[in-house]
Amino acid sequence: MFITFEGGEGSGKTSVIREVEKALIKKGYQVLVTREPGGSLVAEQIRQVILDSKNTSITPATEALLFAASRTQHLEEKIIPALNEGKVVLCDRYVDSSLAYQAYGRDLGFDFVSKANNFAFKHMPNITFYLDVLPEIGLKRIKKRDDLNRLDKEEISFHEKVREGYFKLLEMYPERIVKINANETIEVSLNEIMKVLEERL
Repeated sequence: MFITFEGGEGSGKTSVIREVEKALIKKGYQVLVTREPGGSLVAEQIRQVILDSKNTSITPATEALLFAASRTQHLEEKIIPALNEGKVVLCDRYVDSSLAYQAYGRDLGFDFVSKANNFAFKHMPNITFYLDVLPEIGLKRIKKRDDLNRLDKEEISFHEKVREGYFKLLEMYPERIVKINANETIEVSLNEIMKVLEERL
């Protein structure tokens, strides 16, 4: 099973994924935890270019294409082999991030981003958890970090637009995307997610 986790900055995805991994391993599943952009050697190098705070001149189209390139490498090198081995794959972000951040947040449009990610659309998740957090809450949480990246430092208006993009995706893919309230504690988010997973698995 291919399970992805989406959400704005400070939504708690990474912490939740760690707990989901522990819970699934206890139940006897083999689990691969990975992330985007990144997840493999080449993809991680592309990640450094995308998120480097110094790279302020990256255009929206270049940004979207770099994400798509990283994703293709990641899929072929890590995700598809793991699924073929019967593992449960937990991925921190996937193609929905590109649709929310680049198609909507950067105004590139669904068509452009979809074409760039054509290979990824052939390998869609079985289920996607969207951890919904108000941008002002999420950005307040990440202020404590020492390693804020280029996207973390965007204006709040950009993060609000990204959230709107995720809401549109919820309307487009209601059978796949499950909205989770991430404004509360990680424990609250985790409980909601595990209830859904117990039904699906």
